[in-house]
Amino acid sequence: MDKLIIRGGRRLEGEIRISGAKNSALPILLSSLLTDERVIISNVPHLHDITTSLTLLGNMGAEVVIDEKLNVEVDPSTITSQTAPYELVRTMRASILVLGPLLARHGRASVSLPGGCAIGSRPVNIHIRGLQEMGADIVVENGFIEATTHGKRLQGAEIDLGMVTVTGTENLMAAATLAKGTTLLHQAAKEPEVVDLANYLNTLGARIEGAGSDHITIHGVEQLTGGHYRVMPDRIETGTYLIAAAITGGRVKLKDTDPTLLTVVLEKLQETGATIRCGSDWIELDMEGKRPKAVDLVTAPYPDFPTDMQAQFTALNAIAQGSGKITENVFENRFMHVQELQRMGAKIELSGSSVTVHGVESLTAAPVMATDLRASASLVLAGLVARGNTVVDRIYHIDRGYETIEEKLAQLGASIRRVPGNYKGQVVREGSASE
Repeated sequence: MDKLIIRGGRRLEGEIRISGAKNSALPILLSSLLTDERVIISNVPHLHDITTSLTLLGNMGAEVVIDEKLNVEVDPSTITSQTAPYELVRTMRASILVLGPLLARHGRASVSLPGGCAIGSRPVNIHIRGLQEMGADIVVENGFIEATTHGKRLQGAEIDLGMVTVTGTENLMAAATLAKGTTLLHQAAKEPEVVDLANYLNTLGARIEGAGSDHITIHGVEQLTGGHYRVMPDRIETGTYLIAAAITGGRVKLKDTDPTLLTVVLEKLQETGATIRCGSDWIELDMEGKRPKAVDLVTAPYPDFPTDMQAQFTALNAIAQGSGKITENVFENRFMHVQELQRMGAKIELSGSSVTVHGVESLTAAPVMATDLRASASLVLAGLVARGNTVVDRIYHIDRGYETIEEKLAQLGASIRRVPGNYKGQVVREGSASE
């Protein structure tokens, strides 16, 4: 497993381009199983989870081609298997998103129960119950979800999800596009990635209304066609690099992004003392060399503060002026980065679903270990301001959601490099000889 070595203390400055959104690209690629015609998806990020998804599609028999501009072309007309095996699904929870499309288009699906980051309970029972209400026969046995429609089309239904779930909304919305009749989804997730998937499916001929609200209506159609679609920019990657600038007192301009997707995050960054300017497809943050001010925040489903930005703001608060309280209301096990930040000198008190972070003037380098995708991002951010060389281990987590993070941070002036997993270099602290 590779590691990142980060020499802290450099103020970040410059411009970088934001990649396409992983959490949008994954459901879009997997929903291509709904059609028999070629689709071309552009602005797809080069990430491990994307590679896994393309391998999964290929394993089912789809023809997948990536051109020189990194556009992904999928021809699902050659599908020969409706099975998503454990060896592929175990590393990526989003693999569950093949269940609805396979069932709607081919009438059967055999999908291994998914894996992914260990950040709390994300049950698949909502996916299963919703498809059952649409007429599917589903059993879970030997670690697989075995589903069939017995040769019939899924039937439109009125489904109350019972709780906000992004992948549950996406799976049922995708399946409903080919159902007979109209499907109503209540308590649907409002996230921009859900809207992006709906826009993609509508491009292929689906009839989806209300995406972005908590009530989505899907009028089933006989079939979907091919098409060309561009994935939305990654709002979480955008927020992470904005915090990288804020935590180092720097100034960055992020291009090919969308400020309207980050309203709450930008408001919190302004509370830290940052100056923010925006255009239609860019955001500039200038901390003017100042130490940020601590902020309070509470995570909740969109359009409130995103849980995927919580760990990054925890790192920011760790070196900020004052104290900030952060409450996690989405996942019950998403403070695993706290112990690692404490190893670097952060003063954090954990109490149930909240942490209180008392800002210190500086952190100290230490070997730390990533436990999930966003936790790993927080450790990288902490390493940018820590005295000495921080070694971040198990960065396969960060490679699941950030495209070439070390290259983008280096473009902004960070001292960061990737090393092989057998790296045995000494952690260098301030005042010590460098490597």
